[in-house]
Amino acid sequence: MIRRSFTFMFCFALSCMLTACGGAPDDQPKLAPVSGTVTMDGAPLAGAFVRFYPTSGRASAAKTNEEGKYELVFIRDEMGAVLGKHTVKISTLDEENDPFGDQGSETVPEKYNKKTTLEATVTEGDNTIDFDLTK
Repeated sequence: MIRRSFTFMFCFALSCMLTACGGAPDDQPKLAPVSGTVTMDGAPLAGAFVRFYPTSGRASAAKTNEEGKYELVFIRDEMGAVLGKHTVKISTLDEENDPFGDQGSETVPEKYNKKTTLEATVTEGDNTIDFDLTK
């Protein structure tokens, strides 16, 4: 009888823990998929870091591929960005993971990163947001 009670309690505790681990948290903001292409003077900008900063909350980020294409990630395997207006920064340097600037020099003008003028609005459904940067 004691063994059966222990087994039941173990299974119950395990199922509670597994249930708590699945799915998105209730307090996660509503997201929408965001992808696009970044070009510099008409040519694809490969290896650029694209970051969308919402008015409040967590930013979304991506790195462009060889064709300049990106797809935003919110956190781990959660794709997309928070709905609403965003400030956008595009840089060839990963400043968040290299605060000491050991990566070389920036090839994207400051008006697109440190002193960005870029903005984008994320709406429900798929969002394709392209950026054509100029030097």
